[in-house]
Amino acid sequence: MPQSDDERLVDLAARLEREDRRFARSLSAGRPARPREYRRSRAWWVLGIGVTMLIAGVVVADGLLIAAGLVLSGIAVQLLDPDRRRTRGPRRRPPR
Repeated sequence: MPQSDDERLVDLAARLEREDRRFARSLSAGRPARPREYRRSRAWWVLGIGVTMLIAGVVVADGLLIAAGLVLSGIAVQLLDPDRRRTRGPRRRPPR
């Protein structure tokens, strides 16, 4: 027995509420906010700190500071990847 369109919309709204509450609530209030996938300010801060640590490590000639800067920069680049969710593994299709 196929689902009605109303049931599908309710299911979609509930799933959106679970995944990104801030976005769902802002839509219902009429003032949309960016979805979670497009909020990357924290990743930019981590990248800035990592590059600063890397440059400071090169200037001071400290291997530990260089390594920490490289690790933080790598983490930030992973956070900035727009297709991060697609590369985790096989995508599961929702049940019909």
